[in-house]
Amino acid sequence: MDRGNPAFLDTVRTKLYAAVLSDVLDELGARQQAMAPSMRPLDDGLVLAGFARTGRFEEVSGGAAGENPYELEIRIVDDLKAGDVMVFGCGGSRRIAPWGELLTTAARARGATGAVTDGFVRDVRMIRELRFPVFHGGIAPLDSKGRGKVVAIDVPVACAGVRVEPGDLVFGDVDGVVVVPRRLETEAIARALAKVSGEDRTREELARG
Repeated sequence: MDRGNPAFLDTVRTKLYAAVLSDVLDELGARQQAMAPSMRPLDDGLVLAGFARTGRFEEVSGGAAGENPYELEIRIVDDLKAGDVMVFGCGGSRRIAPWGELLTTAARARGATGAVTDGFVRDVRMIRELRFPVFHGGIAPLDSKGRGKVVAIDVPVACAGVRVEPGDLVFGDVDGVVVVPRRLETEAIARALAKVSGEDRTREELARG
């Protein structure tokens, strides 16, 4: 299945689920692709599927005079394309809340399909109203200014225990977030679709007794 086909992400989002993707990645020897169980969706009913754009946050204490701490953060969000998922790795920081309603609005307007961060999120009520899939490591009202800033974009990052490279397929549902490395994507998606088809037949047979 061609990832360049507009129907690709729709097929992944509507036919697959996190557990089956995790299973087939296990079969392919990639056993560390599910993010930590602490990563939760803001809305259990939404499914996320898209291609990773990445940013690496680091903690700071205060900031230099005249510095714009949001520079790289704004740059990458402004550059998001249709089908992208913003992934901010915060190193498990308990001080950084990189995602909120304004970035959600900007990302959604650019056609992005969701956001993932192992930091905190805020403006939760407004994000939920926008029906934009966001997975997070916690909820807090903190501003990232003076606590953390993006130090690199479009580079490999660690997010909730998983290495995420730009362009990797990111999938999230109520069971959690799974990252499909680009090198395994074609085989993983083919196996997952076949597995789901087989499970559907088994489910029908079980229902018939």
